[in-house]
Amino acid sequence: MSGGFRSRAAGRRAEPQNTPAGVKNRGAGRASASKPARIGDGAREAAFDVVRRVEADDAFANLVLPKLLRERKVTGRDAAFATELAYGTLRTQGVLDAVIAECSSRALGEIAPEVLAALRLGAYQLMYTRVDAHAAVDTSVRLVEAAGTVKAKGFVNAILRSIARKPADQWMQSLAPHDPVAAIAFRTAHPEWIARSFQQVLGPNELEEALAADSERPVVHLVARPGEISAAELAAVTGGDEGTYSPYAVYLPEGDPGKLEPVRDGLAGVQDEGSQLIARAAAEVPVDDDGGRWLDLCAGPGGKAALLGSLAGIEGARVDAVEVSEHRAELIRKSVGGLPVTVTVADGRDPGLEPGYDRVLVDAPCSGLGALRRRPEARWKKSEDEISQLAVLQRELLESAVHLAKPGGVVVYSTCSPDLRETRSVVDGVLAAGDVEELDASEFVPGMENTGSEKSVQMWPHRHGTDAMFLAVLRKK
Repeated sequence: MSGGFRSRAAGRRAEPQNTPAGVKNRGAGRASASKPARIGDGAREAAFDVVRRVEADDAFANLVLPKLLRERKVTGRDAAFATELAYGTLRTQGVLDAVIAECSSRALGEIAPEVLAALRLGAYQLMYTRVDAHAAVDTSVRLVEAAGTVKAKGFVNAILRSIARKPADQWMQSLAPHDPVAAIAFRTAHPEWIARSFQQVLGPNELEEALAADSERPVVHLVARPGEISAAELAAVTGGDEGTYSPYAVYLPEGDPGKLEPVRDGLAGVQDEGSQLIARAAAEVPVDDDGGRWLDLCAGPGGKAALLGSLAGIEGARVDAVEVSEHRAELIRKSVGGLPVTVTVADGRDPGLEPGYDRVLVDAPCSGLGALRRRPEARWKKSEDEISQLAVLQRELLESAVHLAKPGGVVVYSTCSPDLRETRSVVDGVLAAGDVEELDASEFVPGMENTGSEKSVQMWPHRHGTDAMFLAVLRKK
């Protein structure tokens, strides 16, 4: 047991009527999750449709669910319940699949996607909530019927009743692997490879706490645009609290940030405090004879570019923002309107820019393992095979940044991942070439402690309340 199954049933059409109950049709095309299943229970209907869309269409739950709730006018306690069911089911999918597999006569890959979605939703209610068992089973069976897989009703009913016969803690104990790290991964609903990645950085004592933090709802972090509004003013207007580390951060415990006047007017934005600290470091590291040429080499979707541009405006500098995707470049343009930022669509590995930049920020494309708490389904969608390919790209981008920096210039490298292959290994490889020296990054995140034993800074949700951002500061010799 590695802490979870990945269903091979994803993206397949529901079985026709002559297919055995609950079994997918192997010759069918991609499943359609567009037709809602109606059972007179808005919260469960919404959660069911989100789970289906994430699996069938690779949709992002945090984008699909709010829109769906608005369209169906699901509000208040029903909206909160729908959110808990959808996000909880997606977050614990590996555990749920292990329990379902234990009770099913068929392999998960043979179960129709609509049926598997209903099973996961029902199993989550039985395992992780105080919902009455009868209600969890009955509504799941009705969802299967409403989704058009009528013959699977008995199959779903039997599996969920089997799950309901044992308390959740007994299921967890009986299915947990014997290996200590794999057991922690299973308890915290993570793939084992992610647990081992985190363990390499944290050691065994903090591993479970760090993984558990991925399942906690993150507080919204706002950023006050320097030169437009202070963090104190933003906190007063929004009712939030000033941040702990970033001088621009405000914590917003609840509410829709998009409805806040400072955000609508462009005086503030939504940005994790860790990201704010990285952009600030790129502007704060001392540089001799700073000529005001700053570069954001991987600027999409624009959050760090906007903060860097605000700071550049105060210092009389200008920022070149490079993005390889035209779509993401357009997002940057919307974020940096009125700021001294020029957006260029180019590959950061060879952007065609004149070298000699005083400051270069490389917020490299990465696995996103540091932000799993913001996308409940992400941990089950990612693959360890992607890491090696990303590491090559990250190394090439950092080498490009060093080339574009002037002698004595600063290069700030960051990722939203704690995986050593994306962090220290990339930095150490570039250091070995001898063209740069590493500075103590902790000097540029004042007040933040316990950031690792290296000169770089590794942030963590369970330690600092930020995403698990990595920051290294290099100076070109």
